Amino acid sequence: MKRIVYIVAAMLAVSCGTEAKFDAQGTFEATEVIISSEAAGRILSFDIKEGMTIDAGEPLAVIDSVQLHLQRSQLEAQLSALLNSRPDVQTQVASLREQIATLKVEQRRIENMLRDGAATEKQKDDVDAQIRILESQLSATLSTLNTNTSTINSNAEAIRVQISALDDRIAKCRATSPISGTVLVKYAQEGELATVGKPLVKIADLGNIYLRAYFTSDQLASIKLGDEVTVTADFGGEERYDYVGRVAWISPESEFTPKTIQTKDSRANLVYAVKIAVENDGRLKIGLAGEVKL
Repeated sequence: MKRIVYIVAAMLAVSCGTEAKFDAQGTFEATEVIISSEAAGRILSFDIKEGMTIDAGEPLAVIDSVQLHLQRSQLEAQLSALLNSRPDVQTQVASLREQIATLKVEQRRIENMLRDGAATEKQKDDVDAQIRILESQLSATLSTLNTNTSTINSNAEAIRVQISALDDRIAKCRATSPISGTVLVKYAQEGELATVGKPLVKIADLGNIYLRAYFTSDQLASIKLGDEVTVTADFGGEERYDYVGRVAWISPESEFTPKTIQTKDSRANLVYAVKIAVENDGRLKIGLAGEVKL
């Protein structure tokens, strides 16, 4: 009888000793960005090392853009030649306008003489006809010159668009970081050939890190966005540190419990992922295990 009591007592002790002292487990993550090449060519400069801290907008790599600059110079030359070929409308019609003005002076003189009987109707008809012919020529010439000018302007605008497209491609030969963070992986080296879409570097914002923990449906009623919780980082052995965390995101859908995660209720098959933001003091790393206490 005593043996049975001892066995039961031992089982109770083991059960109490293995009871989870946390409400949820997870691993630390950070926002990671893979920066890929937007241009094709040889990498001329790539003075970035893994572990370096970089700022948003900081240059990362420079890809050869000589051919693009040459194409741009050719287009600039074409544009200049095209604009110089535009007709000087006023100069080209100046002679016609002058002739018309002279004939109109003559027209008024003949009209005055006609009233005094010093000129004939034929003289007036002749000068009127000459004016109509010259005005018709002026109208046709202006139409042709304006059409030519419009065509040249349209062609010039098309070249400007090509230059803008080249400027965009040239700008993409300089890869920059979209975020401030730490270089995790460097995928290419200076001197290698880059292709469009080829990964160059992976960067993570380790300053603002979060723990992705998993809660059962019963626990969700106890947490909401913005709640402050205690996050414990497990560095192995007896090295554990507590941090203040805030609930930043709660998954709207459940998922099967990850094999590497232990929940407070070991029978729970479905859990909800929750992101808990933690300010990194420099010790927290991606993949580090962590626990949450509500």
